[in-house]
Amino acid sequence: MATPHSSSGLLERLFKLTENNTTLRTEILAGVTTFITMCYIIIVNPMILSATGMDHGAVFVATCIAAAIGCLVMGLLANYPIALAPGMGLNAYFTYSVCLGMGVPWQTALAAVFISGIIFVIISFLRIREAIVNAIPMSLKFAIGGGIGLFLALIGLKNAGIIIHNDATLIGLGSLKQAPALLALFGFLMIVVLHHFRVRGAIIISILTVTVLGSFLGLNKFQGIVGEVPSIAPTLFQMDFHGLFSASMVGVIFVFFLVDLFDSTGTLVGVAHRAGLLKDGKLPRLKKALFADSSAIIAGAALGTSSTTPYIESASGVSAGGRTGLTAVVVAGLFLACLFFAPLAQSVPSFATAPALIFIGVLMIQGIVNIEWEDITEAVPAFLTIVFMPFAYSIADGIAMGFLSYALIKLFTGQAKSVPYMVWIVAVLWAIKFMVFGG
Repeated sequence: MATPHSSSGLLERLFKLTENNTTLRTEILAGVTTFITMCYIIIVNPMILSATGMDHGAVFVATCIAAAIGCLVMGLLANYPIALAPGMGLNAYFTYSVCLGMGVPWQTALAAVFISGIIFVIISFLRIREAIVNAIPMSLKFAIGGGIGLFLALIGLKNAGIIIHNDATLIGLGSLKQAPALLALFGFLMIVVLHHFRVRGAIIISILTVTVLGSFLGLNKFQGIVGEVPSIAPTLFQMDFHGLFSASMVGVIFVFFLVDLFDSTGTLVGVAHRAGLLKDGKLPRLKKALFADSSAIIAGAALGTSSTTPYIESASGVSAGGRTGLTAVVVAGLFLACLFFAPLAQSVPSFATAPALIFIGVLMIQGIVNIEWEDITEAVPAFLTIVFMPFAYSIADGIAMGFLSYALIKLFTGQAKSVPYMVWIVAVLWAIKFMVFGG
């Protein structure tokens, strides 16, 4: 029988708590803090992916388990306080661009996610990943994040009925007298105020509050809080690889790969920097950390969810003192505990998650201040990347326009030599795609 002393000894050997100047209590507190700030994903992700026809309950289970697997691998193998879960932006691309926009069955889209994860594993071990990230111009990196932010905000505004279809002007303002729109605006204001006062879990507090208010008003049916774990069978191993053999699906795989490449690598470095874990500007055990998010993508696709990626919300746990993988392991345990809260997740209406999407858009667009707006050859490609995502309702088209315009503008302004070879490759691939298959 293990004693408390032997248990603490095991934790010390696994996570090197003393070496990282932390304690068991601090790591548990950090894990709880991180979980509270990111657990909104167990409500938002099933709601977004179920629009493709996927079973809501199965996606809920897949979300929890994929997040737990990612956190466990990151914590036990890489020993970093970085939590993972299905990524916002990637789930929107999966649903609204690939499945609803292109008419791709969700089973084929899951196969595309799976292949992107395999590619991640390969390039991570061959040390190609960092080279690719470094080759992409900073203006396009910031623009991609900003464009995805606007895309998420547009989805949130649409789900709340604040922005609606208009035959005369394409889109227009909906009726702000309607209760769902008013509740969404209230929820957004709540998130902003709570975030300003640094209240942990501002997003999940807003979602639950708006859900309760909606239930009292009869706008949604409250199905309870705790219940049986739904079956994952409707999405488990449902990937269809036969539909991947087309140029359009190669483009889909590339976008999954490219967006997650920036998102995961940037988050890993950013959170590690905040935790003081970088050594000489580099991340120790980088290969293990990269393997953690790569394996999480593969596992998530097999379970039935879009790409799983490191969460920037991990910074909240780092701020609470988290310094080792024990923080991530605690988050994993809490995600698994959430499996019994499926009825609560199914009670949440779309107008309750809309404020979360809009607010995440605010956070994602902040990076565009770092774009060199004074340099027109950098500003125009960045601008086109940003605006094409919401206006074309496609993250892929925004990325395509950014790369194509960047290469062409640099070419015709005599700066072709300054364009990284990777940009030329991506631009040519998108040009071929548009010429052969159109938009």
